[in-house]
Amino acid sequence: MTQPAANPPQALGPRAVWALIITGVAGFMAALDNLVVTTALPSIRADLGGALEDLEWTVNAYTLTFAVLLMFGAALGDRFGRRKLFLIGLTIFTGASAAAALAPGIDALIAARAVQGVGAAIMMPLTLTLLTAAVPAERRGAALGIFGALTGLAVASGPLIGGTLTEHLSWQWIFWLNVPIGLALLPLARLRLQESHAPGARLDIPGTLLISGGLFGLVYALVNANADGWTSSTVLIGLFAGSALLVAFVLHGIRRPDAMLPMRLFKDRAFSGINAASLLMFLGMFGSIFLLSQFLQSVVGYSPTEAGLRMLPWTGMPLLVAPFAGILSDRIGGRPVVVAGLALQAVGLGWFATVIAPDVSYGAQLPGLILSGIGMGLYFAPAASLVMSSVRPAEQGIASGANNALREVGGALGIAILGAVFAAQGGYESPQSFADGTVPALWMGAGVVALGALCAFLIPSRHAQRAGGPQDTKGEREPATV
Repeated sequence: MTQPAANPPQALGPRAVWALIITGVAGFMAALDNLVVTTALPSIRADLGGALEDLEWTVNAYTLTFAVLLMFGAALGDRFGRRKLFLIGLTIFTGASAAAALAPGIDALIAARAVQGVGAAIMMPLTLTLLTAAVPAERRGAALGIFGALTGLAVASGPLIGGTLTEHLSWQWIFWLNVPIGLALLPLARLRLQESHAPGARLDIPGTLLISGGLFGLVYALVNANADGWTSSTVLIGLFAGSALLVAFVLHGIRRPDAMLPMRLFKDRAFSGINAASLLMFLGMFGSIFLLSQFLQSVVGYSPTEAGLRMLPWTGMPLLVAPFAGILSDRIGGRPVVVAGLALQAVGLGWFATVIAPDVSYGAQLPGLILSGIGMGLYFAPAASLVMSSVRPAEQGIASGANNALREVGGALGIAILGAVFAAQGGYESPQSFADGTVPALWMGAGVVALGALCAFLIPSRHAQRAGGPQDTKGEREPATV
C-alpha cells in the first residue's frame, strides 16, 4: 500500500518575500558601511585634510557606535515595537549618510559616521527578528540563507565597492549610495512589515549603560592600541575599565531575571557555542581581509578596483553558496554546515599563509580565495538560524543584538590583534617586510577561525535538541506578533 506523501514545504508568501527584501537590503547597507570607506581614505584626506588619526576615526567612529549600541537598539525594539524602531534606525542611517556625503571637513565626516553607527545599531538587530517573524519555520533556513548571503557579501565586498565608486565617481558616492535606497525602503517597511513586540519587555537602563560602556572601553582600546601603544595610559584604562564594566554586566545578568541579556541564555550550548563561533569567525575574517586587501595594493600593485575584482572568488562566493547552505541546514541541521564552513575558512587562510610572498602569482592565491569564499557562504545562513532558534521568540531581539555585537567586537579584535602581529613581524618598509608581517598574522587568523569551528562543533546536534533542549517547547509558545 502506498504511503501518502508528506506535505512539501510551502513557498514563501508575499509577506515573507517583502520582509526578506526589506530586511536583506537594510542589512546589506549596514554591513557594507563597515569596510566601504577603507579604500576611499586617500581621496578623503586629499579633499578634507586631517591627520592619520582623523582618517582612522572615519572608520572607527562607525564601528564603535555600531558595536556598543546594538544591544540597546534591540532592547528598544522589543519594548516600543520592532517595526517602529526599525523605521527610526533606517531614518537616522539614511540622514547620516547624506550628512557624511555633504561633510565640509574631516570632523564633520567623523561625526556623521558616528551617527550612521547609531542608526545601524538600532536597525541591524531588528532585521533578523522581523524576518524570522514573517517566515514560516520550515522555510526559515532558506530565507536566512539569502539574508546571510547579502550580509556576507556586503562585509567582504566593502573595499571593492568603495574603491570602484571612489575611482570612477568620487568618495562622496560611497555615502550617497545609501540615500535613495533608504528613502525607498522607508515606505515599504511601513506598509509591508508587521509590528511585533516582546511580551512584557522592559528597558534595562543599568544593563544598557554597563554593556555600552564596557564594549566602548574595550573596542576603543583595541582600535587605538597599534597607534598609541599597548602600554599607553589610554589603552590600559580602556582595557581595564571596559573589562570591569563587562564583568559587572555579567553579574547584573546573573542577578536580575529581567536583565537585557539574561546570563541563563548562555547555559544553552547552542546559544553560547554559536556566539563564540561568530566572534572568532569575524576576528579571523576581518583581520585577514584588512591585511590582504592592503597586500594586493601595496605589494602586488593593483588599484583598489583591481584588487577587489581579484578577491571576488572570496567575496562573491557567499551570494552563490549561502542560499544552498540554508536549505542544507533545514535538512541536516545547522551545526554540521557551520562547522564545515569555519573549517574551510581556516584552511583557506592557512593556504594564503603558505603562499604569500612579494612575487606571488594570482593562480597561487586562487585556491585560498575559493576555499575561504565557500567557507564564508556555508557559515552565514546556518549561523543566523542557530542564533534565532536557540532562544524563545520573546528573546529573539536580544539574541540578535547580542550576536551582532559580538561579531562587531570580533571584527575590531581581529584588526587590532592581527595588526599587532603584523607590526611585530613586519611593516610597510618594503614588499618583503609587508609579506613577513602578513604571514604570521594570517596563521593567527586561521587558528582563531579553527577554534571557532571547535566551538560550533560543541553545539548540540538537531537530534539532541529535539530530545530535550530548550527548543522543544517553541512551537507551543505564542508568537510575539501583533
